[in-house]
Amino acid sequence: MLESGENSPKLRWLLLGTFGGMLLLMGIAGVDALHSLRRLHQVSREVTQRYSAHSQALQTILVCFRVYDEQMEEYLLADVIVTNLPDQGRDKVAGRGSELHAAVHAYPHDSGDQEDALVAQIEEAVNVEETAFSGSKDWRPRERDQRAHIFIAQQILPTRTQVMALATAVARLNDKRMAAENEAVASQFLGLQTRLSWLVVTTLAAGLLLSLAAGYYILRLEQNGRRRYLALERSRRELENLSKRLLDAQEAERLSISRELHDEVGQTLGALLVDLGQLGNFVPAGDTLVKEQIGRIKTAAESAVRSIRDMALLLRPPMLDDLGLVAALEWQARETSRRGDMEVEVHAGDIPASLPDQVKTPIYRLVQEALQNAATHAHAKNAKVSVTYHPQRVQVEISDDGVGFQPERTRGMGILGMEERVRQLGGTFDLESRPGKGTIVRAVFPLSDKGSAQ
Repeated sequence: MLESGENSPKLRWLLLGTFGGMLLLMGIAGVDALHSLRRLHQVSREVTQRYSAHSQALQTILVCFRVYDEQMEEYLLADVIVTNLPDQGRDKVAGRGSELHAAVHAYPHDSGDQEDALVAQIEEAVNVEETAFSGSKDWRPRERDQRAHIFIAQQILPTRTQVMALATAVARLNDKRMAAENEAVASQFLGLQTRLSWLVVTTLAAGLLLSLAAGYYILRLEQNGRRRYLALERSRRELENLSKRLLDAQEAERLSISRELHDEVGQTLGALLVDLGQLGNFVPAGDTLVKEQIGRIKTAAESAVRSIRDMALLLRPPMLDDLGLVAALEWQARETSRRGDMEVEVHAGDIPASLPDQVKTPIYRLVQEALQNAATHAHAKNAKVSVTYHPQRVQVEISDDGVGFQPERTRGMGILGMEERVRQLGGTFDLESRPGKGTIVRAVFPLSDKGSAQ
C-alpha cells in the first residue's frame, strides 16, 4: 500500500506528460498542416491565375490578329472594286494594328525567355506584315487587282499561318508550365499527406501507450480501492459488533443496577422505615422532640425509597419483562406527564406478548429517548406515541408540538443512539422536523429471523 502510494504520483505525472505531449504533437502538426494547406492553396490559386492570365492574353492576341488580318484583307479586296476608297479604310487597318501591338505588349512576361521569344516572333511577324502593307498605298489602280491577290497569297496567309503556329507553341509552353507547377503542388501535397500519416501513426502509438498506462493506473487504483473498501467493511462490521455489544452491555448494566437498587437499597431503606416505626413506639408520649426527629428521618427515608424506585423503573421497568411492551410504554407516558407539563398519548393496540426482547427493548428505548427530548429540549406540550404491529414488522411513530429544529444541522447523541438501535435490527429510521413545526420520529423494526435472533 505504501509503495503504491509513493508510485502513484510518478505514474500520474507520467500519464499527464504523455497526454500533454500527445496534445502538443497534435497541435503542432495541426498548425503545420493548416499552414501547409493554406500555402498549397495559395500556390495552386496563383498557378491557375497565371495560366488564366496567359491564356486570356494569348487569346486576345489571336483575336486582335484575326481582326487585323480580316480588316487588311477586306481593305485590299474592296480597293479592287471601289476605285476611289477614302483613306479611312487604311486608318481602320492601322487602328487594328495598334490594338494588336497593345495586346502583344500586354502579354505577361513572367514565364521565361523561351515564351517571351515566341511572343517577340509574333510581334516581328506582325511588323513585317505591317511594313509590307504600308507599301500598298503606292499601287496604281490598274495593277491593284493582281497585286492584292499576290499580297494576300504571299504575305497575309503565310503570316497568319506563322502567327498561329507561334501561338500554338506559346499555348503548349503555358500548358507545360502549368502541368509542371501542378506536379510541384501535388508533390508538396504528397509530402503533407506523408507528414499527416506519420502524425496519425505517432498519435495512435502514443494513444495506445497512454491507454495501456491509464489501464494499468486504473487497475492499480481499483486494487487499492478494493483493499481499502474491504478494510473499511471489516472496520464497519467490527464497529457494528462493538456497538451491539456496548448496547447489550448497557442494557445488562441497567438491569443489574435496577435490580440492585430495588432489591438491596430498596429493601434496606424499607427495613430502615420499619425500624423507625418500631423506634417511635418506644419513645415516651411526652418526648415530642425525639418524635419530630424520628418523623423527619422517616420522611427522608420515604423520599429516598420513592427516588430509588423511580430510578430503578427508569433504568429498566419490570413491567417491560412482566407485562409486555404496551404496559411499559403506558407507564413511561404517565411518568413523563407526571414529571413535566407534557401530555402523552399512547396508541399501541394488538401488540403480541410474544414480541422478542431483542425488538421490544429497542422500541421502548426509542420511545423513552424521543419523549425525553420532546419534554426537555423541544418544550412540547403534547406528544403522541403510535405503535402498529404487522406480521413482518413493527412501525413506531412519536410526534410532538415542540419548537422543532433542523435535523440536517443538529444530530445529538440521543438521535444517533436511536438511529443506531434501529439500524442494528435492519430497520429504517426517519426524522422530520422544522423550527416551530414540531418533530416526528418514525422507525420500522423488522420481525424477520435475523431481527429476532439479534
